[in-house]
Amino acid sequence: MPNERLLNIALESAKMAGKEVMSYYQKGNFTAEMKADDSPVTSADLAANTVIMEQLKSLTPDIPIISEEVGAVALSERQSWQRYWLLDPIDGTGEFIIGSGDFAVNIALIENGWPSIGVIHAPDHCLTYYGQSGLGAFKDNSQQSHQIHVTPYEPGQNVRVAISRRQELSLMGQYLSSSFDYEHIALGSCSLKNCLIAEGGADCYLRIGPTGEWDTGASQCILEQAGGKILDSEFNPLSYNKRESLLNPDFMSLGAQAFPWQDIVIPHRADRKY
Repeated sequence: MPNERLLNIALESAKMAGKEVMSYYQKGNFTAEMKADDSPVTSADLAANTVIMEQLKSLTPDIPIISEEVGAVALSERQSWQRYWLLDPIDGTGEFIIGSGDFAVNIALIENGWPSIGVIHAPDHCLTYYGQSGLGAFKDNSQQSHQIHVTPYEPGQNVRVAISRRQELSLMGQYLSSSFDYEHIALGSCSLKNCLIAEGGADCYLRIGPTGEWDTGASQCILEQAGGKILDSEFNPLSYNKRESLLNPDFMSLGAQAFPWQDIVIPHRADRKY
């Protein structure tokens, strides 16, 4: 099946899951609990996961699936996969719970260890971002779709840093050089902050703390196709399906590569969980 068709399947699946999520969100009739890793999960996460899993299994039965909301698959089983779907049914579950609207459905296709398709659907904002290797990155507001790009670098400009509303600025600030001027832009989910960089609304995002490969897969494809990169906190590429654990190290999402990022961001050890 060509990737153009797989992209359409991912788009359709994300929007179907978005409708399911909104049925819980608008009525406020969801339950929430904490998982073993102290991250929240709701009945809406699980319902969206069911929608996506059923759709992908039906339309692409030969492509395996990894989802945040499904038990881990051992590396010995998945290390031979040349391609697989990587899902986060609701990225930004905490934002969903507090009612900010800044949450999204994430679907990525990983091929030979790298994201080749990425779809991020933010149902409360009626926005969909998507990208495909060699095709570019796009933003769809339900009325029109247009290609997006990171903002070009202009020497002397402020560096616009996307942050979480609940993130301690001091935690992130210790990894930014004091030689530059910064502007902070608050937004919700990890993937939406990456998309903000992809469409030129911010220049970088530093993620300090635990995330999974499902948090970066879709937005990495979109950001790279828009001219940016996601690297670990030591300026090394992220990796997918290489370790027993699917947890990411700390990472940085960067816009235009003409920025002097090695002077702006202070690297620190990126501990990887095995």
